[in-house]
Amino acid sequence: MAQTFRLTLAQLNPTVGDLDGNAAKARAAWQEAKTAGADMIAFPEMFVTGYQLQDLVRKPAFAADVQRVLQQLAEDCADGPAIGIGGPLPAADKPFNAYFILQDGQISAQVLKHHLPNSNVFDEKRYYHAGDPAGPVRIGPVRIGVPICEDAWFEDVTETLAETGAEILLVPNGSPYHRGKFALRQMLMVSRVVETGLPLVYLNLLGGQDDQVFDGASFVLNPGGVLTHQMPAFEEGLFHVDFEETDAGWRALDADKAKLPDAWESDYRVMVEATRDYLAKAGFSKVVLGLSGGIDSAIVATIATDALGAENVRCVMLPSEYTSETSLEDAADLAKRLGTKLDTVPISGPRAAVTEALGPLFNGTQPGIAEENIQSRLRGVILMALSNKFGEMLLTTGNKSEVAVGYATIYGDMAGGYNPIKDLYKTRVFETCRWRNANHRPWMKGPEGEVIPPRIIEKPPTAELRENQKDEDSLPPYEVLDDILEMLIDKEASVADCVAKGHDRETVKKVENLIYISEYKRFQSAPGARLTERAFWLDRRYPIVNRWRDDGQG
Repeated sequence: MAQTFRLTLAQLNPTVGDLDGNAAKARAAWQEAKTAGADMIAFPEMFVTGYQLQDLVRKPAFAADVQRVLQQLAEDCADGPAIGIGGPLPAADKPFNAYFILQDGQISAQVLKHHLPNSNVFDEKRYYHAGDPAGPVRIGPVRIGVPICEDAWFEDVTETLAETGAEILLVPNGSPYHRGKFALRQMLMVSRVVETGLPLVYLNLLGGQDDQVFDGASFVLNPGGVLTHQMPAFEEGLFHVDFEETDAGWRALDADKAKLPDAWESDYRVMVEATRDYLAKAGFSKVVLGLSGGIDSAIVATIATDALGAENVRCVMLPSEYTSETSLEDAADLAKRLGTKLDTVPISGPRAAVTEALGPLFNGTQPGIAEENIQSRLRGVILMALSNKFGEMLLTTGNKSEVAVGYATIYGDMAGGYNPIKDLYKTRVFETCRWRNANHRPWMKGPEGEVIPPRIIEKPPTAELRENQKDEDSLPPYEVLDDILEMLIDKEASVADCVAKGHDRETVKKVENLIYISEYKRFQSAPGARLTERAFWLDRRYPIVNRWRDDGQG
């Protein structure tokens, strides 16, 4: 009879810093794998600590605690399948990013990450030493090579493993989502399989951490790049992969393949999961947000409802004399469709009091942005008071277009603990609303159907801080603005590039200037779900004070 090997993949959601909690998850999964007859259970990169750790990983007391937990896990799981699990390995001034093999009650082997990513959201050269490439690890009848995450994005580590006797490649990952990531991963892993002629198991982390969502979507490839297993995206689970030794080497037996969601569903799922995990891991179960009757607060309220359930979402209407009857009706309609609580707190009284208090100082000046922003800041004060009083995290509702050009009031509508749509341009907000109205999935806790009133989607956007105000009074039309923003921010294009594409130079220069002078606002803004490779925070890091402008002379 041919030899067989059962590998259980633990596509699970750890919590950063919850060492004992993560180890408890690992023990429970190990027990299930043991019952299923597994020879080995594999966990993703940095599972025991959660990921990413940033400077926490360099704290000596933390490093010592990690070793305690790993040793205890090895002792507790001595009689059963081997364990592969990621975590930091202490060294002189900073640790290694390591993958530990636990067998027979001890840490029998450790593999060190060689290639350290240092772009986009990754700063691994700051946090870790690079390890030397290692040979495969024997587990039962199989020699398993373990290229950790980035080590499989380059051919040298996997070729070394193949040359030193590896028979299966196991790639533990902490790979966060961005649009288009599913296809990119599979393309690169197919290359490694073709080069080495070995089957490859790609095991990815799951869950939200700050701005990033690790989407799972693990998979298995046989030589030739044949997909044998596709695990679902965004869903926890244990998945058993059976290998059989053939004359040509070890091969994975074909199994079920989950269908991966398209870009619109993936983005929406990321915003939901990011919000849910950020709240849960920070110790919150309820949210509050200002509901204006506009499209941005409508989609945030919907995301929050899908993440937490309507009973855990408080919407608050904060009308002033500039708030239209249409906005009041639309806000009420949305809350009714979603099933959320809706409170109304007029700001006309507080605004009159502030206007009176500032009267002597503002005397002789013309009303303008300062007076408009008082309204926004009063709303922020009231929403934060509700947040403090009832323990509900305040969600802020600025889309990426507004965050990019500073079309938001700091300490006003920017107040809040999390922003689900921070990386979603306004034009995508419209389309996302239409997508959600037309689609419902089992993981959504909100109701089915047309939850966002069509009138909210169709009416011209406005902040309603003065009479007859429209966003286009201050900004180009959003389809124009977003195209310029995508070029300047996501593609780092020049002003000349934008003009060559057909945009008015004066408009492009205005947008460029707004981006740069709004850096201080973004520096103080709430974190939000990362959807692209150029999300604000770790992906794009600019100085707050910066006088350079693109005059085309470079």
